Amino acid sequence: MLNTAYIKHLIAEGEGQRLDFKYYISNAQKIAKSLVAFANTDGGTLLIGVKDNGNIVGVASDEELYMIELAASERYCKPPVKFETTSWNMDGKTVLEVYVPKGEEKPYYAKDENGKWMVYIRKEDENLLANKVLVEVFKRKKSQKANIIRYEMPEKLLLGYLAQNKRITFPEFCRLAKIPPYIAERVLIALVSAKLVQVHISGMENYYTLGPGM
Repeated sequence: MLNTAYIKHLIAEGEGQRLDFKYYISNAQKIAKSLVAFANTDGGTLLIGVKDNGNIVGVASDEELYMIELAASERYCKPPVKFETTSWNMDGKTVLEVYVPKGEEKPYYAKDENGKWMVYIRKEDENLLANKVLVEVFKRKKSQKANIIRYEMPEKLLLGYLAQNKRITFPEFCRLAKIPPYIAERVLIALVSAKLVQVHISGMENYYTLGPGM
């Protein structure tokens, strides 16, 4: 018999970076965003049949499993997202646990409301749209392409600025270095790939800080 104390512990923790509650699944496209967000970040768990406040309402597991399989398929995710499911009986109500491991084929894309393939990441309890720099960093790592850093004026200005200031936004970097956006993107992609700079995706404004490699 499965130990339901594990699920009770998860619910008590509340939604966060690696945990999301869903009352039920009515739209495979929306669930696909959560699946790719987990796969593109640290992995995570969906609990289906649990309200945002932690109340257990239960689901019809066969129907929900079908929707999860559909959402994770290449119809809504590119590449398809791997997952594992466990059905829990919580006082006569079924909670479906969907575990998504950290992806090995980043970036993972999901279709948005307009049918466009977009990359999402998980930040705290939100699924956020990744910016172009992060997407290209994912692609570079996947291709195992050599990361060549040109330590020229834009790079020197950026690293020097971040050594004195905690953060910088993309427009601020363009103005600081007096370079067009496409060059700023190229510089940031190389520095983030080398872990000299770290990109921070937020619901308000994306920004950059010194990375763990500095």
